[in-house]
Amino acid sequence: MSQSLSEDLRERILAAVLEGASRREVAKRFDVAPSTVTKLVQRMKRTGSLRPAARGGDRRSGRIEAYADDILGLVAKTSDVTLEEIAAHLKRTRRETFVVSTIWRCLDRHGLTFKKNSSRERTEPARRGARPGAVARRPARS
Repeated sequence: MSQSLSEDLRERILAAVLEGASRREVAKRFDVAPSTVTKLVQRMKRTGSLRPAARGGDRRSGRIEAYADDILGLVAKTSDVTLEEIAAHLKRTRRETFVVSTIWRCLDRHGLTFKKNSSRERTEPARRGARPGAVARRPARS
């Protein structure tokens, strides 16, 4: 992933354009793409600032978080519920479709995990079929 240009470089690029140099000349002088120069000038006109916009972050978890109480209630009621069962429950009751990885991230944000830990290990022989593990609580991520 590329990095944002430093504010110092952004200011020098804008100053060169304001002095009258063409955007292509400025791009060649500062070794950036001509579109970068154009976008910086447009950004300055639109926002009055050369600071880069925020990058990354979570933009889609709000959709499943709207059903977090329903999901957590289902997990509390049925501790051995699988992610697929939660997805089927949401599709049946809320008419919303989520992939299991989205449900997993929601549970992880709320401090729930389906991972095995030493206190939950089975005493059965290892070659028997795997059973679903119970949900374990851990502190929620901040």
